[in-house]
Amino acid sequence: MATPLRQTIQVGKYVVGQQLRRTERYPLVLMLEPLLQCNLECAGCGKIQHPTDILRRRLTPQQCWEAVEECGAPVVAIAGGEPLIHKDIVEIANGFTERKKFVYLCTNAILLERKLQDFEPNPYLTFSVHVDGYEQDHDDSVCRDGIWDVAIRAIEAAKERGFRVTTNSTFFLGAQPDRIRMMFDKLMEIGVDGLMISPGYPYEKAPDQEHFLARNQTKELFRDILNDPPRHWKFNHSELFLDFLKGEIEYDCTPWGNPTYTVFGWQRPCYLMDEGYAESWQELIDETEWENYGVASGNPKCVDCMVHSGYEASAVIDATTNIKAGLRSFVGSIR
Repeated sequence: MATPLRQTIQVGKYVVGQQLRRTERYPLVLMLEPLLQCNLECAGCGKIQHPTDILRRRLTPQQCWEAVEECGAPVVAIAGGEPLIHKDIVEIANGFTERKKFVYLCTNAILLERKLQDFEPNPYLTFSVHVDGYEQDHDDSVCRDGIWDVAIRAIEAAKERGFRVTTNSTFFLGAQPDRIRMMFDKLMEIGVDGLMISPGYPYEKAPDQEHFLARNQTKELFRDILNDPPRHWKFNHSELFLDFLKGEIEYDCTPWGNPTYTVFGWQRPCYLMDEGYAESWQELIDETEWENYGVASGNPKCVDCMVHSGYEASAVIDATTNIKAGLRSFVGSIR
């Protein structure tokens, strides 16, 4: 099982508690963007297309901590942009782990090896390294040669120092399942603790608009990728989410499960769409017209989306509140 037992138990207790209180909408993962600036310009990303004055903005550590206290999520994914650019990133991460929040610090790894000396291994801290393909495939995805080698060296260095490391891979039209499987084998070989996978979302501002997957293409791709997976592959996902990617189970989106707090405030309805911002968590929950989002809504922006930020929470809630689904998830995690 790739997800730490401590995290599985803590998140499970949290979900059951919310269900017992009959809370209709609650967060599982706070998607925190303390900055939007990045040191890469990936063709499939719409985050760094903002004006320079926006890219220079930073959330303070206090703003970051207040966001998780406000919403109460047990897990925080620190994204961006590139979080390691933020001068206070160590303080921010330490503040979350001191609050017993599980932190996934997402990074392209360009700065990771140099920054490792500033962090201490902690059971609540995971470095989540973006790896979007095998060798040159990854370099092509991030639009810069040599980044695959940088990421692999950084992962190896982090593991040598005792850190928990997962990878986060986003796949687009044209991805080759056999090469992705080779990538998984390589990442397992160098000690990655868990693989995280997702299809790309068609950001309106992304430079490349030709390689986003339609829903049927996503299912076909992930069926091929996950066909008869070797036992040594470890995924940092619910088994149910993997079934969802393959089209073997259907969920509707729960965008409130992974809310985003950014330099603009609370983003509506999720970090993938630019539908305005709320000043508080409660305003986000109470005043967002949630029925207008998700594939069941018919919203054309949602029709092809199968991204983990919308559907992983759906799978986790299903596994925690449905006995049959929970058994399926448990059996899959120990295969």
